Amino acid sequence: MMVSTKGRYALRIMIDLAEHQSEGYVPLKETANRQEISEKYLEAILKILVKNKLLTGLRGKGGGYKLTKSPDQYTVGSILRLTENSLAPVSCLEPGQQACPRMAACRTLPMWQGLDKLINDYLDGITLADLMHLEQPGDDYVI
Repeated sequence: MMVSTKGRYALRIMIDLAEHQSEGYVPLKETANRQEISEKYLEAILKILVKNKLLTGLRGKGGGYKLTKSPDQYTVGSILRLTENSLAPVSCLEPGQQACPRMAACRTLPMWQGLDKLINDYLDGITLADLMHLEQPGDDYVI
């Protein structure tokens, strides 16, 4: 499993919107500037997030995007599964995949299933709220 830029950027966008949720609808341009993501690429990612009801959008003056739920109700796993389609470590475990003809005799299948479970459980245990509260590198300087 390799997380693409789409998945990584979706997380950055969601965290940014969570951090600015008190401002109401956040304009695409502001998020794009803060996150250093092209507006065109950001639009494509936002479209996926809106279509799947993670965000809501408003057009026109005062418009932009905002979360539909509180940050503690979004898991990293749910966002990545949406943008990546799968977090499976091997293709035979991807959703909708036809059963491998060697599945019954596969000595490595239980290992891959275990890894798949670890990945999903780990990422489903982290929320946007958790990521909002992580300390930034360099914030631990004390005199």
